[in-house]
Amino acid sequence: MKLYLLKRISAIALCSSLFFSGALQAQEIDLLLKGGHVIDPKNKIDGKMDVAVANGKIVQVAASIPAANAKKVVDASGMYVTPGIIDMHTHVFAGTEDPGYTGFGITNGWGSVVPDDFTFRSGVTTVVDAGSSGWRNFHIFKKQTIDNSQTRVLAFLSIVGNSMLGTVHAQDVSDMNPTATAFVMKEHPNLIVGIKAHHYQGHDFTPVDRAVEAGKLTDKPVIVDFGSSTPRLSIEELFMKHLRPGDIFTHTYAYSMPARESVVDENNKVKPFIFEAQKSGRIFDVGHGAGAFQWHVAHNSVKQGFLPNTISTDLYRASRNAGMKDMANVMSKFLALGLSVQDIILRSTWNPATVIKRPDLGSLSVGSEADIAVFTVREGNFGFQDARGVTYKGNKKFEAELTVRAGRVVWDLNGIAGALWNAK
Repeated sequence: MKLYLLKRISAIALCSSLFFSGALQAQEIDLLLKGGHVIDPKNKIDGKMDVAVANGKIVQVAASIPAANAKKVVDASGMYVTPGIIDMHTHVFAGTEDPGYTGFGITNGWGSVVPDDFTFRSGVTTVVDAGSSGWRNFHIFKKQTIDNSQTRVLAFLSIVGNSMLGTVHAQDVSDMNPTATAFVMKEHPNLIVGIKAHHYQGHDFTPVDRAVEAGKLTDKPVIVDFGSSTPRLSIEELFMKHLRPGDIFTHTYAYSMPARESVVDENNKVKPFIFEAQKSGRIFDVGHGAGAFQWHVAHNSVKQGFLPNTISTDLYRASRNAGMKDMANVMSKFLALGLSVQDIILRSTWNPATVIKRPDLGSLSVGSEADIAVFTVREGNFGFQDARGVTYKGNKKFEAELTVRAGRVVWDLNGIAGALWNAK
């Protein structure tokens, strides 16, 4: 009797296995990207693969996935297929107020931009707003921007309660409340990924220390826009005595004397403590912006082996049509500087996902939300401008062909995912 029961159980298990295996094979694929060069740093994929999407999720990444069960097939031959790009430094708290942050109105004003207008066309599916809101006004930012964007919008919360209303507000130490900041962060743990310290002109480290205190209360990183004090404060002291491993220094390749100390000296040599700080876990972010990326700093840094951990735009009104332009343009600058496509994708996907402690993002892992970018790397004679309008020549650049957000095509430059028009 026992032998009979064991045989029956084994038969049922075998039938169940065959049924579910057949069901998996027969699963209808919503979107199949075929023949592209897949670069997925997290999963160590770097080669020709197909990517299948169903119900908004990645369901398979493999060679030669059959197209028979796919509703839509896109030929990605000759293109790079990557996780959706993460732009870790942006300002997207757009609104109608213009209270005068040096004339830009970053907080709920004209100085910020609407994310969907600038993201998908450069392969970006996730942006992190860098301090445009604080604990006093994050609820407005969430209702107004986060909840109404197709782009995934995350945030670094300003340590200043009034956030980036104006330069004068950034000097108000009494409004830098780690406890209140941490309270709001804990209310939105999946949206608020860290704390921003910024634009402080006092000759001390108070905003950084208050931000770090909030970071300790929430186990989140701090991002610092540092260097508004005259005489300037030491970035070596910033890195070694105030920031923790995992905290972020943005505007890495800026050069703005005398207030902001550069990572290179007067002979364009990277300062030795910069390498030490990066090796010890401090994160260096590009944060290009309208004034924080200069060729002599970037070129000499890269030439000497000092590479950024993360690539970002510092997207806002003053940078969008200037030297920065968009994420694809900033990524292309690092092609011109000699980084490989693989190095650049790592610093634009999995590295930022790791830095903001969102391991669910920045990869093409099976089961993850299907955020995908498809790029052509064009060859030709191109010029790239820094934040001072100086041009650096290059022969390659990224061009976003297709962007998929949560399984849906949201950008299609040349209609490669569209049905062909029939003239009949």
